[in-house]
Amino acid sequence: MRRRTMIGLAAGVAASLAAGAGAFAYGAHAGGRHGIMKRMVSAALDEALDQAQVTPEQRVTIHAARDRVFATAEGVHEGRRQHLEEGLRLFEADQVDPAQVEALHREAEAARERVRAAVHEAIVEAHDVLTPVQRKAVADYVRTHRLSRLH
Repeated sequence: MRRRTMIGLAAGVAASLAAGAGAFAYGAHAGGRHGIMKRMVSAALDEALDQAQVTPEQRVTIHAARDRVFATAEGVHEGRRQHLEEGLRLFEADQVDPAQVEALHREAEAARERVRAAVHEAIVEAHDVLTPVQRKAVADYVRTHRLSRLH
């Protein structure tokens, strides 16, 4: 049962952070939407941490991890305009160079991998800093509030 609980908790936190990072990255293209998504994710995280009764030191560690995820997602987003322009340039060419298209796909995959790795690191940091009771409280908050709908 303990292993299933840990796997469920990790999956729930991962889904929440991934959904938040994905929503943040997706929302960033439309002017101020990224700020709104950032505030929504931060508010949900803070509510979950309040429910878990984390210490100020734990909160600082988790907020630092959250901020690194946001920074990574924002950095990836900043390169999206250039990526789109490169794709359009390839499309407009007289002939499509499959090697260049493949390189473009690899760049996009590398960007997604950077966000995935940042989310993974944040989950591990949050797990390591929280007690088992606090992790359960966070998992229960995620289950109750269905944070996966942000994705």
